[in-house]
Amino acid sequence: MKTWFAIPLWQRVIGALILGIIVGRLWGPEAASIKIIGDVFIGFIKMLVVPLIFFSLVAGVAAIGDLRKLGSVGWRALLLFVVSGQIAVWLGLGLGTLIQPGSGVDTTSLQKGATPPPNDTTWQDMIMGMIPQSPVQVMADVNVLPLIVFALLIGIGILMAKEEGEPVLKIFESGSVVMQKVTMIVMELTPFGVFALMAWVAGTLGLDALAALGKLVALNYIGCLLIILVMYSSMIKFIAKLPVVDFFRGIIDAIAVSYSTASSNATLPVTLRCVRRNLGVSNSVASFVVSLGATINMNGTAMYLGLATLFGAQIFGVDLSWGDYLLISVLGTLGAVGAAGIPGAGLIMMALVFGAVGVPLETIAFVAGVDRIMDMMRTTTNVSGDAAVATTVAALTGEIDEAEMISADDV
Repeated sequence: MKTWFAIPLWQRVIGALILGIIVGRLWGPEAASIKIIGDVFIGFIKMLVVPLIFFSLVAGVAAIGDLRKLGSVGWRALLLFVVSGQIAVWLGLGLGTLIQPGSGVDTTSLQKGATPPPNDTTWQDMIMGMIPQSPVQVMADVNVLPLIVFALLIGIGILMAKEEGEPVLKIFESGSVVMQKVTMIVMELTPFGVFALMAWVAGTLGLDALAALGKLVALNYIGCLLIILVMYSSMIKFIAKLPVVDFFRGIIDAIAVSYSTASSNATLPVTLRCVRRNLGVSNSVASFVVSLGATINMNGTAMYLGLATLFGAQIFGVDLSWGDYLLISVLGTLGAVGAAGIPGAGLIMMALVFGAVGVPLETIAFVAGVDRIMDMMRTTTNVSGDAAVATTVAALTGEIDEAEMISADDV
């Protein structure tokens, strides 16, 4: 048992992925008999959706602090977080629409008639559906959009209550930490779930499904690289008016740690050190923006949620309207905000977005095996975004010492 846990989780997941593909190819359609193991894993993921979103979002909003004291730093950082998050999720939707990684996979042998009908909800219904008329019922029904609205309102209420709201804030902060620990426990089941699900996919759907997964992984990396090299570079060059090469040289340590750990939280101390020491950002701006960004700035995750939702829709033949695209963009951004900064959290947020637009949760079975490979790149994107926003805000508010910014000659 000690030997098992001594192996890093990502290595166990990759091993389970390879073994599952081999077993599935050798066993054939009969491999579906062990799919129940994967279903149990997905069931635990669904279990986490409501409490994780609720505690994480409330704690994330309340972490902003006193809105009146944030001034120019606060609104600039939040504006950049929201705008970049929307650009990221629409990039994922664009890549998924253009390349269509999930097309060509025959899923008729899985669950005939299980594909939900097209979502014909009007914009009026969508607006009314956002109102949490009964928060308890919303949680019981796992109705995520009004749940998010309710969580945001609770967070704002805590901010408005100031000192009197601090006891409640501590409850949500503790709840957020506890749910992250529970998530880590569930993630330990990932190798077993991945083995069963990949054996089922490989045995039932064959090589077409594996080729589709390869396209998804490639698009995930392409999307993340576009965010880093285009969006973040533009932010640094045209808004902060600083050297792009020097910026990336300054955060190279954070990039290395984030890619290897796939955890924004684990990388936070390294990111803070890089932003302060290498980029010359003041301590106050760096502490606030980077710490807040580690909670709510998840552009890589937002991009992936849009891409993965289209992937699932294409596999199962779900027709999505422009209203669904808009809903995905909103939930993809908010889902990324609610995602814990730990490995595997993106899988849990998928259930949030998939359920809202009628994409079967069986899609998680396709992506669970390769999620860690993609999660490493998504985390790198998220951490780079924290540094980019902190540097940009510091440049706009005069809270950066450009003389301290690392140069190419210093490396």
